[in-house]
Amino acid sequence: MNLNFKSFGSGPALIILHGLFGSLDNWQTLAKQFADEFSVFIVDQRNHGRSPHDGDFSYEDMAYDLSDFMDQQGIYSASVLGHSMGGKTAMTFAVQDAIRLEKLVVADMAPVQYEPHHDEILKALNDFPLHDIETREAADEWLSSRIPEFSVRQFLLKNLDRNKDKSFKWKFNLEVISGEYENILSSVQSDHPIEVPTLFIRGGKSPYVLDAYKPQIMELFPQAEFETIENAGHWLHAEAPDEFFQKVNAWLLR
Repeated sequence: MNLNFKSFGSGPALIILHGLFGSLDNWQTLAKQFADEFSVFIVDQRNHGRSPHDGDFSYEDMAYDLSDFMDQQGIYSASVLGHSMGGKTAMTFAVQDAIRLEKLVVADMAPVQYEPHHDEILKALNDFPLHDIETREAADEWLSSRIPEFSVRQFLLKNLDRNKDKSFKWKFNLEVISGEYENILSSVQSDHPIEVPTLFIRGGKSPYVLDAYKPQIMELFPQAEFETIENAGHWLHAEAPDEFFQKVNAWLLR
């Protein structure tokens, strides 16, 4: 699979993976900052952004995509930073191909099984009248009664794209994401510990990386270290970009 990507800078390779419903565009500003020290690659994962759509949608599939991407770019080893879904892709890649990892950064995600929590978003997106909406303003108005959080709507609406006839379409593969959603909730498992330097960085206001998960994290990633951005939630890199960059960049350069 030929993943869509952008690259910046020079130096050791750093690959950044977005979360569910995201795209490489969410990381462009931070990628340019990391590019002062690294060759940074921001990637659209399968069924997202401008990467190919495919009926297979699991962390194993996305981890193999990452391995293939590295082969295509001539990258033997890299540090990988993954947020949310991208964090689980990165952890799965560590299980499958740890020898190719220099360092691993997992942003607000744990290797645990999560309960479903996107049901309202998925229902709203599947009910969304793509062929009747003519402007982005109208799209936001339609979604507002179903998704009241303005920031979430704006995040999702970044995925609206135009067809040649000017009608709207979603960049992500909504049908497959909806049908394979349980795969995104699944845990990351391994029959051996992953001996890779790993940073788990979480938002202090987010429920995704609870203290109760630390024993399971340490069992799988015994070299794990933890950082918290106290005043940020799940989208910590967007809510506190300066603090996120400073903490992650300093850790990567150690």
